[in-house]
Amino acid sequence: MTGFSIAWLKLREAADHRSRNPQLADALSARFALRDEVTVTDIGCGTGSNLRGTADLLPEVQAWRLVDYDEGLLEAARTELSAWADSAREDGGGLILQRGRRKITVSFRQADLSANLDEALGSASDLVTAAAFFDLASEAFIRKVAQVVAARRAVFYTVLTYNGIMRWQPHHPLDGAITSTFHRHQLTDKGFGVAAGPIAPMHLSDQFQMAGYSVQDGDSSWQLGQHDQALIDELQAGHAAAVAEVGEVEEGALKSWALRKLSGILIGHTDTLAMPL
Repeated sequence: MTGFSIAWLKLREAADHRSRNPQLADALSARFALRDEVTVTDIGCGTGSNLRGTADLLPEVQAWRLVDYDEGLLEAARTELSAWADSAREDGGGLILQRGRRKITVSFRQADLSANLDEALGSASDLVTAAAFFDLASEAFIRKVAQVVAARRAVFYTVLTYNGIMRWQPHHPLDGAITSTFHRHQLTDKGFGVAAGPIAPMHLSDQFQMAGYSVQDGDSSWQLGQHDQALIDELQAGHAAAVAEVGEVEEGALKSWALRKLSGILIGHTDTLAMPL
């Protein structure tokens, strides 16, 4: 799966981090609270935002394996993580980062997750994680993820999975049609089969429960306002472009919707934490 620009991932990072569900974050932290170290695999890692948002929840010694199909994003992750850390040094193709009291070893792996998921996860991880990922994946891929994670008895934590809730401010008569048409656009193949879209959180919960895990869900909706105007503008333009591709909304009406000034958006997301019993 490709198509996510470095600029877009950077634009959304602050909203992503502040929107994470605090109760699930606390539960994850508690799971590893008695551990001195932890190994983590981050699938669809992008520029490393998930590491930056999760590291403070985990023990002081961490080993992260960042996996993505896009080599350009992996290189950007190397750059962004080095800038984020208090200190960084190269280590055999990876990085050793110091951030506060945490020592974080990072390795990078380019892989096609749709074809080589089991290999990409490696032989063992204490935690498998992802961010803003599974609404773009198929039900079959989600099932496979649950199976390979369960085979390792790893904890699973994913954040910011789109759940279908969308509210635009101010309201426009076309909002409902925009949302439903956007969902039709989303339910196409993004590289992992026909995408689950807004029902992805339900599939994640079901598949991990069937794998013998205890599953918790929590709200992590974006609530965007006056300090998020650049992100709001990008979302408005992106939704309009996706709806135009479907071709079910009259062009003039869509243009009118896309040109109005928005003051806020609520985009629904769900965080999921699954732990082996």
